[in-house]
Amino acid sequence: MNSNILILALIFSGSALMVINIILYIKFERYIRHMWGNKTQVSGLYVPIALLVLFLIGYTVVGLFGKPDIVMASILFGGSVFVFIIIKVLRGLAESVYATEQLRVDLQAAERANKAKTVFLSNMSHDIRTPLNAIIGYSALAESEPSDAARLREYIDKIGVAGRHLLDLINDVLEMSRIESGRMHLEEAPVDILSVLDEVSTVFSDQMKAKGLSFSVDASDVTDRYVICDRVRCGRIMMNLISNAYKFTPEGGTVSVILTEGARKGEKADYVLRVRDNGIGMSKEFASRVFDSFERERTSTVSNVQGTGLGMAITRSIVEMMGGTIEVETEQGKGTEFTVRVSLETVSKEDLNTPAAPEYSCDCAEGMRLLLAEDVEVNREIAFMMLTSMGFLVEMASNGREAADMLVASEPGYYDAVLMDIQMPVMNGYEATELIRSLPDPDLASVPVIAVTANAFAEDVKKAYESGMNGHISKPLEIENIKRVLREVFECGLSNGC
Repeated sequence: MNSNILILALIFSGSALMVINIILYIKFERYIRHMWGNKTQVSGLYVPIALLVLFLIGYTVVGLFGKPDIVMASILFGGSVFVFIIIKVLRGLAESVYATEQLRVDLQAAERANKAKTVFLSNMSHDIRTPLNAIIGYSALAESEPSDAARLREYIDKIGVAGRHLLDLINDVLEMSRIESGRMHLEEAPVDILSVLDEVSTVFSDQMKAKGLSFSVDASDVTDRYVICDRVRCGRIMMNLISNAYKFTPEGGTVSVILTEGARKGEKADYVLRVRDNGIGMSKEFASRVFDSFERERTSTVSNVQGTGLGMAITRSIVEMMGGTIEVETEQGKGTEFTVRVSLETVSKEDLNTPAAPEYSCDCAEGMRLLLAEDVEVNREIAFMMLTSMGFLVEMASNGREAADMLVASEPGYYDAVLMDIQMPVMNGYEATELIRSLPDPDLASVPVIAVTANAFAEDVKKAYESGMNGHISKPLEIENIKRVLREVFECGLSNGC
């Protein structure tokens, strides 16, 4: 009797364990498919489940209808234990293999990232040193020939060109960084797309003529000129493509820009921009990489052409953010054509609400006193010389706290405006502005505060206004930009000047 009970216990324990084995194997099979995907090499994983189910049926039949002895019962129970151990071992091996594979993938990704970093630093080193070489070299020449006014003017002009090229490089790198980090967003608003094209083409018309290029712009096919888009980014696309055609088309060549309007889809219309040239073209190999960051075809033909290698990468990113596509057709020695396709919502002219440009009728610098807050000595000196050359009286502070204290110690109206750097020790520009706005004297609290900063992105301008500032001047400083911002601030009636 006891022997029969032991046999049944072994049989049904083995059956119960087989049920557990089936459940464990199903989980194992799902784990494998989740980790490696539903691939052909794991398609046979269903077969063992069927075998385990058959074993379970066999165990149950033997237990219910058979007459097993203690040896058979022990074998059946041992089989279930063996299957249980095998499944556990397989799961452990699978996890180990997957972990090893992940390490291999991570190592490859790290190697690719390290290679990309090396290429990036190499390109940056080359591209930054090129304009720096011009700046340092022409500065040395200017020092060696101080009495030759004509040559000094030539050197200064070339230093300015190199400086602007260096600024373009830095702006492109920062723009690409913002795109890759997801911090760039489109500022969409009603825009006259033909006026954007006209502004960009006007920039290049004289350059094309000076280089001996035939330059044509055709937008006669566009009937819905008023659309919703980011004016700056739309202009950037056009600027980059036309600039590319200008750079790589030799004297006597042609550059044509064609903007057409296609089919309408509800409130949207399809727009196609084609920029075509008969310049040097590209190899098929390079054409496949032209939209990658820091890619420039390194040949003797283009080695003297300046560029960051980021323009096309930025262009593609902007186009894709707009929901469009960009393609390139090219052949070496015959030219290149870039085609941008994008669908934009159309609006009426009344939706533009474009404010008229203000007309300035006074010399705002005359007799006006500015308080300049800047922590870097060389920046203070440059700003001081620029502002005083414009006719302003300038007093200086080395941080935001010092500027606020100087304002508090002054009589209302003594300072006509405060030019405030943002990143400063002790108290930054935002904090200093908030302190000024909280002063109990309303005349002092309402003095115009203008950001003068290297934080030059759209969100930086927005943050300046949100902190209570009245204007934004980006570095590097340019006299015309300083004049424009100061006049806008004073014309708005924010001071007692003008």
